[in-house]
Amino acid sequence: MVKPMAVRSLHNQVIHELGRLIVSGELAPGEGLPREELLAERMNVSRTALREAMKVLSAKGLIESRQKTGTRVRDTIHWNQLDADVLAWRCASMPTEDFVEKLVEMREIIEPAAAAAAARRRTAEQLETLATAYEAMAASANLDAWTEADLAFHEAMLHATNNELMVSLFSVVETALGTYFVLSARTASNFKYSLPHHKKVLDAIRRRQPEVARQAMVKMVSDSRSNIRRHSKKA
Repeated sequence: MVKPMAVRSLHNQVIHELGRLIVSGELAPGEGLPREELLAERMNVSRTALREAMKVLSAKGLIESRQKTGTRVRDTIHWNQLDADVLAWRCASMPTEDFVEKLVEMREIIEPAAAAAAARRRTAEQLETLATAYEAMAASANLDAWTEADLAFHEAMLHATNNELMVSLFSVVETALGTYFVLSARTASNFKYSLPHHKKVLDAIRRRQPEVARQAMVKMVSDSRSNIRRHSKKA
């Protein structure tokens, strides 16, 4: 049976409010949550909506309930770190230096291999989509437009691998990468500083040069990391 919209909306509110508090560290690992009736009253929701929300948070690995000790926040090692909501909550907090480093590592693993695969397997239509995203980056007049086009470029490159597993992985980490691209562009003196790197990747994929595409992407990620590190030292 489909639940009324109001119930689902309250249920989602509880999920996002508690999820944000946990992932941001405001509710620390090991910390106990108030008893069900008190928490429902505090959040102004029914106990039914609260229970449903708790089931979702438990499935994401954020909390656990035990009969004698009640509901507690789990240690971060148990969190489903690739869950879209968990990533979004983590990115909603100002990214820490450690988190940014982990995003860079993720890019280093995924994107050079994806660039090489795209150079081998892309279709003419996929190349056109990639080129359109690049042109939007070149034409962008502000950071928001740049970031949207930048994300579209990397998404188009992943699709051009024709590897559905890579595409699925990108859809999961898209929120985190979007945050990273904004951070990288914002810390640069010119938010278009990486445009030449994107052009080299595009050209290598167009010419079907996998190793050239791989190295161009390695250089792009490396320069982005250096840019953010320079900014962190100045801050």
